[in-house]
Amino acid sequence: MLQAEHVSFAVGGRRLVDGVTVHLVPGRLLAILGPNGAGKSTLLALLSGERRPTGGAVRLDGRDLRSLPARLLARRRALVGQHPSAGFAFSVDEAIMLAVETAPCSAADRRRLIAESLRAADAEGLRDRLLPQLSGGESQRVAFARALAQLAAGALHRDGPDGSPFLLLDEPTASLDPAHQHHLLRAARSWMERTGGACAVVLHDMTLAARYCDDALVLADGREAWSGPMSALPVPVLERVFATRFVRMPAPDGQGAVFATTGQPPSNQPSGGS
Repeated sequence: MLQAEHVSFAVGGRRLVDGVTVHLVPGRLLAILGPNGAGKSTLLALLSGERRPTGGAVRLDGRDLRSLPARLLARRRALVGQHPSAGFAFSVDEAIMLAVETAPCSAADRRRLIAESLRAADAEGLRDRLLPQLSGGESQRVAFARALAQLAAGALHRDGPDGSPFLLLDEPTASLDPAHQHHLLRAARSWMERTGGACAVVLHDMTLAARYCDDALVLADGREAWSGPMSALPVPVLERVFATRFVRMPAPDGQGAVFATTGQPPSNQPSGGS
């Protein structure tokens, strides 16, 4: 299990995350929700080990992340940030090869890992393109494929810590068209089912979260505003946190729910006027 216990992160005296506890459970997809500046990306960076908490601790199977060598941590968790860097003018194929080059397998098996990850991300047609030439949505799909390849390669090592892998996604659907938004989240669920891993995803689209996520953590001002099963997320919590009215309706196909915002003040607040 990957867990953060009462973690805080402060910069310049301001707490971006303040005493948050979250557990990533194998086989479950967690939605991290909240308005801009709520601390969602910072929390994901703490869970990945990219940032160190200024309070509390993040543990992987009971071991503090700070005690794990970077090479071992890279085999167990992968982080896809909001804005994947184009970096040098590598091709997509070359960039993903870097994620699997140390895998203890043959060159043919490495090619297979790359092909499978690109297929899962619906990015097979991009493999010969240069990273700086990709659109925002294409870059996100390639970053997702690279994370899948990294974890697949990590699973082949026998000297790493045993246990489930963890996939951390920071607004992975932000630049994607609707079809690819659904494809990516379906692929994340398929990855969990195949590997026994856990996934945490930062989202702003409540309808996508309701369709694909098992659990939700709502943040506001760096603190937990609500947590529990995604299906039980109360509309009043969303209205209080986002300061706008929400309408929740059953999805037409029975899968999850549809959340719509009206742009009006929450139902428990006056709308103004004379």
